[in-house]
Amino acid sequence: MYRQGGFGGGGFGGGNMQALMKQAQKMQDDMAKAKAEIENSTFTGTVSGGLVEITMSGKKDVQKVTIKPEIVDPEDIEMLEDMVLAAFNDAMKKIRDIEAQKLPNLPI
Repeated sequence: MYRQGGFGGGGFGGGNMQALMKQAQKMQDDMAKAKAEIENSTFTGTVSGGLVEITMSGKKDVQKVTIKPEIVDPEDIEMLEDMVLAAFNDAMKKIRDIEAQKLPNLPI
């Protein structure tokens, strides 16, 4: 005898499917909350004990660059450029690390 409605009379899993959908929706809500939390946070990358700092939003926008005067050497601009780059990379790493921790199933 043919029964309409799929396997077991409840259509593709019946109550189990509904529970699975609720679980998926909760995961989606949790991920959205975690993403919003990250985006509303700030991350500061530092180099040489804070001589160069870069502050970024969780959306990866640079908000502030701080360079202490004692690090500025007009004869060695390349070192300063390297330090700014290192501070930027440090801030980005902090953002990626928190994303990997709080959003483990999303491609980043």
